[in-house]
Amino acid sequence: MSRPPETAPLVEGVQPVRTLRVTASGSTAVDDRLVVEAPLEILLHHATLGTEGASFGTTLRTPGRDEDLAVGLLFGEGVIDRWSDVDRIETSTRNANVVNVRLKSDAPFASLPPPRRFSAGSSCGVCGATSFDEVIRRAAASRVAGTATVSLATLLKLPATMRGAQSAFAQTGGIHAACLYALDGTQLGLAEDIGRHNALDKLIGENLRTGRVPLTDRVVLLSGRASFELVQKAIRAGVSIVAAIGAPSSLAVTLAETAGMTLAGFVRDDRCNVYTRPDRVG
Repeated sequence: MSRPPETAPLVEGVQPVRTLRVTASGSTAVDDRLVVEAPLEILLHHATLGTEGASFGTTLRTPGRDEDLAVGLLFGEGVIDRWSDVDRIETSTRNANVVNVRLKSDAPFASLPPPRRFSAGSSCGVCGATSFDEVIRRAAASRVAGTATVSLATLLKLPATMRGAQSAFAQTGGIHAACLYALDGTQLGLAEDIGRHNALDKLIGENLRTGRVPLTDRVVLLSGRASFELVQKAIRAGVSIVAAIGAPSSLAVTLAETAGMTLAGFVRDDRCNVYTRPDRVG
């Protein structure tokens, strides 16, 4: 991978470091760039939670677009159903790693759900769930609408266009991405994060805020593998077609089949595997 010069302006979520580059012929001190990994705590506020609110949990993420991340995560977990459930979102003035989500008093909210009472790593989307059966039940209860197709030629071009838009990946080589496309291949949005599920939460959160959810007849491309939690989040957002650079898991394929989603994996320049609903790939 060819990176831009080290003098190129740093993009958000990237940190410069000094490192020792070692080869068989010797070692050299060089400048390098790393993706930032830092905790983010989401504090949830609702009339039923009292004046102080309650912690929804802490996740490790790449700083940037924290409000989109919080909204996307709360939507994916079923805490909110629409952007209008949110009164306002505030980043803490005392701690940049805390975001306050204030729900409207009339937003449906029974109690703080247990699945997110945990501290999560950046690679985990459902860690800490107290009832995985409940997670599966909620995900499988949804059906994906949309019957429009994407051409195979368009689908196979998406990884290259996503890579070209990944500014943080270009500088670090160590960050995931989720990208949204129209069926003709037009790029509609991209989010990067050290966590695969965080990147998708940021992408969905942005589209929820701007009124574009459900994402019917849209394609989401994932930079890594398609795991259960990513398919679960995409189903919740109504995504018709999910494609991944890597492999899907068995549970992801089962869930996509149940929900009527098209799921493709191993997307390359000249081929891919379509595991479910191949009728949407023309």
